[in-house]
Amino acid sequence: MKKALAVILALSMIAVVFAACGKTEDPTTAPDTTAATADDTTAADDTAAAAKVKTIDISLTDELYAFGVNKNEPELLEKTNAYIAQIKADGTLDAIVAKYFSEDGAPAVIASAEEDASKDQLIVATNAAFPPFEATEGDAYTGIDIEIMAGLAESLGKELVIKNVEFASVFSTVDAGYADITASGITINESRKEFVDFTDSYYTASQIIIAPADDTAFDACATLEDVEAVLKGLGADVTIGVQKGTTGQFYVEGDEDWGFDGLTAACKAYDSGALAVSDMVNGNVQYVIIDEAPAKSIADSVNAAN
Repeated sequence: MKKALAVILALSMIAVVFAACGKTEDPTTAPDTTAATADDTTAADDTAAAAKVKTIDISLTDELYAFGVNKNEPELLEKTNAYIAQIKADGTLDAIVAKYFSEDGAPAVIASAEEDASKDQLIVATNAAFPPFEATEGDAYTGIDIEIMAGLAESLGKELVIKNVEFASVFSTVDAGYADITASGITINESRKEFVDFTDSYYTASQIIIAPADDTAFDACATLEDVEAVLKGLGADVTIGVQKGTTGQFYVEGDEDWGFDGLTAACKAYDSGALAVSDMVNGNVQYVIIDEAPAKSIADSVNAAN
């Protein structure tokens, strides 16, 4: 998203080439574009050189996100599914997602009410360290999931309460009755069905790799098979960072329920993907594997901070 400058510069260079091809100019009167082209190239090189990390844009998995509802609240499950169907049909879901994937988007910032047993409330468990699906904004929250939950609460006539917990705890928080529903960029999986009832899916996701900007290990990769061959060739001396309890961790460590064989590379789990990437920048892990949308969001933030 933050690469707009490089793209504009590249398009400017292409326009110069096509202009030259489109008509023949008198060499005595034609403008000198050499200096401008050189400046454009230098600026693009400077932008690339400033980047600290990059994403390897080949999906490792194919996943479906859903919300997890307390098993003792079948009516909430039914109403949530109805709400998902409604916002898919009327374009609301697409509009929410678009806010977080466009330069001029204006994501909402949503405050959580204080939990009060005397009030009619929708209590949502989340891990607000997974942008663009959930993140903190001061004392408030923002993100695709947060906006959907705010809309759901409004449709139900309930007050929204957001509980920010570790990702590994979102399921047990709902299962124990401390929350009605969890919204946290959650992939549907059989083992998680022991704790929650999943709603219908609302988003298709995948895992991708974040690498240091100067890393070349995946440069020649064009397919998933190419990327997997590189990953499987990594030894135990290589460490891959992941967010605790996420698909990325299961992918690296291996998990029969998820259908992942695992890698020889070591796995280091963090409370958030951002912490994993920060540790990679500091040289403590070689790669990070997390969900695509958060991966791109984190990479953009890290590179923009240079």
